Amino acid sequence: MAQQHLDPTDPTAGAAPTGDALAGYLRAQATEFLRALRLHRESGAAAGGTDESVDAARALRRSVRRISGSLHTYRPLLETDWSEALRPELAWLSGTLTMEHAYAARLERLLLALHRLSGATVFPAQVAAASSSSHAGPANPAPTADRGNLTVGAAKAGALLERQLTLARTRAHSTALQALGSSRFHAVADKVAVLASEVPLTPTAPTTDLHPLATAAEERLTDAIAALPLVTAGHPYNAEALIHGLSPDPAPHPQDAPWHQVRLLLRLHRYAREALHGETTPVDVRLLTAGQALDRHRDASEAAAAAASAARTPRIAPATAYALGVLHADQRHEVEAARFAFQQCWQKQAVST
Repeated sequence: MAQQHLDPTDPTAGAAPTGDALAGYLRAQATEFLRALRLHRESGAAAGGTDESVDAARALRRSVRRISGSLHTYRPLLETDWSEALRPELAWLSGTLTMEHAYAARLERLLLALHRLSGATVFPAQVAAASSSSHAGPANPAPTADRGNLTVGAAKAGALLERQLTLARTRAHSTALQALGSSRFHAVADKVAVLASEVPLTPTAPTTDLHPLATAAEERLTDAIAALPLVTAGHPYNAEALIHGLSPDPAPHPQDAPWHQVRLLLRLHRYAREALHGETTPVDVRLLTAGQALDRHRDASEAAAAAASAARTPRIAPATAYALGVLHADQRHEVEAARFAFQQCWQKQAVST
């Protein structure tokens, strides 16, 4: 292979990215935050929202996550008091802005699953709308056979889920509106506005290489993945994963937590790479595929929990409880399928590289 020679007239050629690159990345994300906030205010704040308001909210969440993640990964290069004060506020804002979208997506997922499992036309208006959504998966052909109790209970189960999750979504929308009008949010927005023009780096940050901190983020990810039960995830059916969810204990499923942590660390690794490379960040198919599998894992896990919670509603009909139990089991199988997909992606790509 011919040796590549750097251009001697370019003083930055081959230079490692330093704190200055981090500052540029943070300024860009802060600018995106301010732009999204302006669009969100201009597009209105009705429940459900217009396409413009939904896009603006998504852009707000996106920029907040990236700023927060960068403050975490590269915190040795930033003024400690400033970054440690801002990080929890960004986490609060991100969580608040996420919930309305999360409840809507969860309801959509569960109604479509009920439709697929029962073979009946469960809430055709909602299912049709969900199918046209950008979040909807490929259509599943509905079986023509009568599913007995499942078909009978599916409509009532869907109605119960719709009541519960629509109420939760409405409350999340109100909470988000209150948050965006609060003095707490305005304080965060003011800090981000300052960040768009001035990043409080430490004195040595402009000459400090970003690679060691980015590598540390990657190592935390690989260590967490190494601790996952990938052998168990290599089986398409994990009976142990159903035991906890079918119990009356409403606590989160104990098997899910390390997978959620890997999803968070994968996201931090991606953001660290973006700060390193800026707009020229190379596409890593392995990270994209793994991230999609972990997103499906999170969505199915939360949907299963919602089905289990609905099944604990007092005095529901046996057919409704049965349908919700089947729905819960279906979503736990989706959890296992997502783990299997992640395992296949990560190990196959590791071998090929």
